Amino acid sequence: MTHHRFSLPNIPQFSRRQMLSQMGAGFGGLALSALLADQAVAATNPLSPKQSHFPARLKRVIMLFMFGGPSHLDMFDPKPLLTRDSGKPLPAESRPRVVSFPNRMGNLVGSPFEFQQHGDSGLWISSLFPHLARRADDLCLINSMFCSNSRHGGAVLEWHTGTDTFVRPSMGAWVTYGLGTENQNFPGYVTICQDLAQGGANNFGSAFLPAAYQGTPLGYAGLKPQEARIPFIGDGSARRDLQRLEADLVARMDRRQAETRGPDSELDARIASFELAFRLQTEAPEMQDLTHESKATHELYGLDNPATADFGTQCLLARRFSERGVRFVQCNLSGWDAHNKLKEDHSRLAQAIDKPIAGLLTDLKQRGLWDDTLVIWGGEFGRTPTCEGTDGRDHNPHGYTMWLAGGGVKAGLTWGKTDDYGYFAVEDKVHVHDLHATVLHLLGLDHKRLTYRYAGRDFRLTDVHGEVVEGILS
Repeated sequence: MTHHRFSLPNIPQFSRRQMLSQMGAGFGGLALSALLADQAVAATNPLSPKQSHFPARLKRVIMLFMFGGPSHLDMFDPKPLLTRDSGKPLPAESRPRVVSFPNRMGNLVGSPFEFQQHGDSGLWISSLFPHLARRADDLCLINSMFCSNSRHGGAVLEWHTGTDTFVRPSMGAWVTYGLGTENQNFPGYVTICQDLAQGGANNFGSAFLPAAYQGTPLGYAGLKPQEARIPFIGDGSARRDLQRLEADLVARMDRRQAETRGPDSELDARIASFELAFRLQTEAPEMQDLTHESKATHELYGLDNPATADFGTQCLLARRFSERGVRFVQCNLSGWDAHNKLKEDHSRLAQAIDKPIAGLLTDLKQRGLWDDTLVIWGGEFGRTPTCEGTDGRDHNPHGYTMWLAGGGVKAGLTWGKTDDYGYFAVEDKVHVHDLHATVLHLLGLDHKRLTYRYAGRDFRLTDVHGEVVEGILS
């Protein structure tokens, strides 16, 4: 057998230092290629972070929405004359032209709850909220809200989408469209246990915006938030390598169709949702696992009490989503439609949210999230100063309360007024469009420039209305 010898060419010997020195440009090329790859992904991913119109005061929003219309007259807007004249007819000059149920309008009725001033600011808060009252100096009360619709469906849609008539993108979808999300492993917009009875999925939908910007529902009203799960992410039992192959195959099919038929934004958004679902397989279960939170945190949010555990879970999830870069999170509680049993139902519902909300505000401060987070509380409208039945109030879109807390707004402020009986906003009035414009402004977005062309027209959240409420900005 013949053995062949192979001689190696003369290869210069390099020390490790010399090798790194001479290959420096190559490492730079590798870094550049990685950077360009990231930019390419960002260019095709609709949820990638985007530049705001001007420097933003905030990074994120947590909305606490009370479906049904909580009574401002029993929470944040005390009326001594209403108490004095309780049982008398509402003066004719104080009656609105349109009433939801005119045949059921009774006499004036004072609040069954006591009001006190709280904090250094002296904000008026009723006995319904003993825990929140301790955070009075953090709140910015707007007692002069008004909207355009006295019916739940229309008013709920108006708050969520800016219109009570048409199918339009939701506020959370507009925010995500304008700014993207800071965590590519999570949706940009999550809504927890949202009521589907009034407005349905339109309340968190994206309408004509790309589907990637719509809200991701976590459960629905009637389902305990402890049992709610992000849909369509599986149970984690499927093999990750097979899922990766499936996602890659779908992406190749998408590219092939784009080459033959041209771009398809709806299909691209669907593919992006598949990719997001794949990434959520690992991230979402850990994010929703509250067992790793401390006992003190559970107590802070009221998770140790059955009366507060459900909404406390929502608030704690909202904090966890927010600190992981989700741009817009909404917590929801239904049942505020107080046509009867106002004292009983408002007492129960207020207890359910009081400690959790106070805990959320405290926790945001403790974790350094306060200055760049905005918390919004409120419902679609308020209640009338007149009685319905023996213990109820009707819908009132003409004047009601919402409050803000967190970065960018004046703390301990009461803005605007309703009339002596609390029926109409009369001073420094704030329409829903105005509050929408203000929220976008705090996020660094000009509501007049945040537009999307559809059917030959540029649409925006505030339509052709809305003014930033400068007086509440810090």
